Amino acid sequence: MQTFHSLIDMINTLHTEQECREYLEMVLWNGVPVCPHCGSISEHHYKLTSFGKFKGLYKCRDCHKRFTVTVHTMFEGSHVPLKKWFYAIYVFLAHKKGISSVQLAKDIKVTQKTAWFMLCRIRENLRDNDADFQDCTQVDETYVGGKTKHKKGGQGRSTKQKTPVMGLLSDGKVYAKVIKNASKAILQVVIEELVPKGTTVVTDEWAGYNGVHKVYHHETVRHKIKQYVNERGFHTNSIEGFWSHLKRGIFGIYHLVTKKHLPKYVKEFVYRYNTRDISDGARFTDFLQMGGYRYDYL
Repeated sequence: MQTFHSLIDMINTLHTEQECREYLEMVLWNGVPVCPHCGSISEHHYKLTSFGKFKGLYKCRDCHKRFTVTVHTMFEGSHVPLKKWFYAIYVFLAHKKGISSVQLAKDIKVTQKTAWFMLCRIRENLRDNDADFQDCTQVDETYVGGKTKHKKGGQGRSTKQKTPVMGLLSDGKVYAKVIKNASKAILQVVIEELVPKGTTVVTDEWAGYNGVHKVYHHETVRHKIKQYVNERGFHTNSIEGFWSHLKRGIFGIYHLVTKKHLPKYVKEFVYRYNTRDISDGARFTDFLQMGGYRYDYL
């Protein structure tokens, strides 16, 4: 399977819609058609070569239903050509801070609404479970939202204008999720769900982590006294670096993210962070291999 070395390489290789479809068939099927309805894998599925506008149409030899490579994927039902989809996916994943729907609309000549919906589909189908917390785990929380500097009651850990996000990082991989609040009940439930008991957990001195030592080897970094590495060499600098990357991307590219859609944006930055050591072309292929599913905005 070909891995592209750059965006230009991908564009120059996949000239037509047929070439894009055949490449997707190779990525998802490895050259052997797979019926999305019954799961049958066979080289002998019937290929319907002349069926109007439906190119690449097959008929399953077992369940007798028709299908194409886009059925039950994020591309199903879309009127946007695969060539434009591939461009959108490549630049979205390659740009460290993402790409706005306004800019993408200009690049591929679609409406801003279409570009926004395409980005929603891409975000929804990203993988965010690559992290493994068998090793030392850094845990922290941050707040994302509007400026609250001059708004009474909106400073610090207030959720009036900001939304809390919790993150766990171990061995260079991160997992993050939007949470209701940074209370002990919520923070420690997430930790116990993901982190094996008895391992090392590193946090700051926030009261929500009180009691973690009963289940884990708990290392604390006291930020209030400007301590960034404790006496035993433990820190939360890595997860805080991820927060910095997340916020710069949101404020610099997207400017404003609503609480409703914030989980998808967090997922976006988690995926890019966890795949930062592979090439842009490999990341593009990795995403296509996930297949994904159709996302309808409600």
